[in-house]
Amino acid sequence: MTRVTVAGVPHWIGVQQLLGRRDWAQSEDGWTTELSRDDAADLMARLRGVGLGGTVLSVRCQPRLKRPAVRAGRLRDARARRQTTPGFDRPGCRLDAEGKWSLTPSVLALQLARPWSGATVVDATCGAGGNAIGFARAGCEVTAIDRDAGRLALARHNAAEYGVSDRIRFVHGDALHEAAARQADLLFADPPWGTDWDRSRTRLDELPLVQELLDLGYPTTVLKVPPSFDPTTVPDCTPRAWFGTAAGDRHRVKFVTVSVGRGPRPPAPSRG
Repeated sequence: MTRVTVAGVPHWIGVQQLLGRRDWAQSEDGWTTELSRDDAADLMARLRGVGLGGTVLSVRCQPRLKRPAVRAGRLRDARARRQTTPGFDRPGCRLDAEGKWSLTPSVLALQLARPWSGATVVDATCGAGGNAIGFARAGCEVTAIDRDAGRLALARHNAAEYGVSDRIRFVHGDALHEAAARQADLLFADPPWGTDWDRSRTRLDELPLVQELLDLGYPTTVLKVPPSFDPTTVPDCTPRAWFGTAAGDRHRVKFVTVSVGRGPRPPAPSRG
């Protein structure tokens, strides 16, 4: 057996959900358990270089794993990554190149939206419509904004595929200008991360529009940000990690939301 210690897990992320076992014990060095050599290699491969909440996780094994075991773990991890949570689950939906990697999976978009059932929502950067559709499916009245007419057309098409077009008003325009001109219970924004966002630590000032949207003063603002986002850069926010549901990503953080305001708060994660 191999003694494994994982350090750097943020307090607001459930250890069992991230690490995948129930018998982790907390110590000054992090979270520790005993694993088989292969399980230890798989965990090390999955967490290698992962930044969560502004901190890069570290994994220590005692005794140290030998190179063949490490290589085998990385190969298994690469295969597992092919089994990920699908974006849209309706076959008629359409995506552009950006949407194929940035879309919130429909199952997670609906989970995120359900606490807001019956609310009015402004989705300031709706893209192909994943989150706007999730809010509409949860019973919200949604204003979906995007400055790209092509992406807005995709969102309209996809909303029709889910039968929620009547709950979404689509607005072609600048996110900040249009959001400032409206009122709602919730302002939601999935700002463009780009493909080169910092996997170790992402700060508020590194994401476009975010500070300006927070300054609009909606009753509640929810931001979808990278897993490496440091929530300490947003005063008085509540962060939550969102995991996939498929075999290959159920222990991987897909994205993080940070909530500012008086709206529904995410449940506290189980730590042990």
